[in-house]
Amino acid sequence: MTQILFKAAKIVNRGKTIEGDLLIQDGRIAKIAPQISAPGAKEIVAASKYLIPGIIDDQVHFREPGLTHKGDIFTESRAAVAGGVTSYMEMPNVKPPTLTQTLLAEKYAIGAARSLANYSFFMGASNDNLEEVLKTNPRDVCGIKAFMGSSTGNMLVDDEGVLRKLFAQAPMMIATHCEDEKTVKNNEAEMREQYGENVPFELHPVIRDVEACYLSSSFAISIAKEFNTRLHILHISTAEELDLFKNDLPLPQKRITSEACVHHLYFSADDYAWAGSQIKCNPAIKETRHRAAIFQAVLDDRIDIIATDHAPHTWEEKQNTYFSAPSGLPLVQHTLNIMLDFYHKGMISLEKIVEKMCHAPAQCFQVAERGYLDEGAWADVVMLDLDHTWTVNKENLRYKCGWSPLVGKTFKGAVEATVVSGHLAYFQGQLNEGKMGERLSFDR
Repeated sequence: MTQILFKAAKIVNRGKTIEGDLLIQDGRIAKIAPQISAPGAKEIVAASKYLIPGIIDDQVHFREPGLTHKGDIFTESRAAVAGGVTSYMEMPNVKPPTLTQTLLAEKYAIGAARSLANYSFFMGASNDNLEEVLKTNPRDVCGIKAFMGSSTGNMLVDDEGVLRKLFAQAPMMIATHCEDEKTVKNNEAEMREQYGENVPFELHPVIRDVEACYLSSSFAISIAKEFNTRLHILHISTAEELDLFKNDLPLPQKRITSEACVHHLYFSADDYAWAGSQIKCNPAIKETRHRAAIFQAVLDDRIDIIATDHAPHTWEEKQNTYFSAPSGLPLVQHTLNIMLDFYHKGMISLEKIVEKMCHAPAQCFQVAERGYLDEGAWADVVMLDLDHTWTVNKENLRYKCGWSPLVGKTFKGAVEATVVSGHLAYFQGQLNEGKMGERLSFDR
């Protein structure tokens, strides 16, 4: 019997912060009370520290199989746990892309053997695998991913007939990357004619512009409304798209939901001047007005979830010219630090951060028994020291790629402990890989 007892913590859950003890036993939260006695339990003094539910990141790219020079499930899940992310949902644009049930099962086998965090993997959609997609079990797979914009390999779904069949027949949530491919290609052609291969990175949001995002997102929503599809649009990056989303229903009742990523909240187009390819991602980080509008939409619940779109590439790959430098940046170790930076600036409450990063993903994806600090739930727990100040450097990065645009940034607030399904996987800077995470299940 494994027991962990957090003593005298500030416990953030369901919009409130209370003080008390929290006991974990056999993988579950056994008891929350003002005072708990548990002889034999591993006792962690949490006075002045905060306990929050483990973060559920609904969009990561851990690069396995086939792209493991960039990252893999073992390395990136360790980085996630060190950053307070206890559960993740990983994308299918690997090599080969996850387009069959056999390939999906193979990824789950890797997760079971190598993931320190809890895990789920999206089933990928393409123009020619609808039959395979429809075999996906809603109870043990997080969702179906459709790239309605550029992707790795054979994963661009640009056949309207296929999209309509997918939206009409999908047995579960469809998560979409929305950028209009024709608009992007036309913009690329114009810039290539002007600059050749040496397009300035500052022009990335001109190539992947507002129109490309809005056209695709509005199209996806129109099909979803036609077929009453459960649709989740990932990484909203423009102010214009926000008019497509409502906050008039409780999240569990919404059929159309959306996500913001931390880099679209933190960076703006002004940062290309110093960061260049490091912040090149799809959809692009855009002008400051978009950042402010997205942040407001998070606060007023038009945007439902905060995630990372963690997407590592090697430093060497990122040093290429515009068209050759891949899009994406590593973030999963620092997503909570970015949000705590906003908290310390008075821009968002700790309770709202927990809502958007823990509760809302659990509700949106119907994750079973996770996302809350409730008695009886799986024990995914993070202990925070909100006063600890530290600086990101290459030595404390846990990403396989070994770089981050946040290197040199000083943050206030640090993860001191991360419990994954009852296992103390991270404590005071040390990872414990004695037990792997659990496969997520879903109440569908």
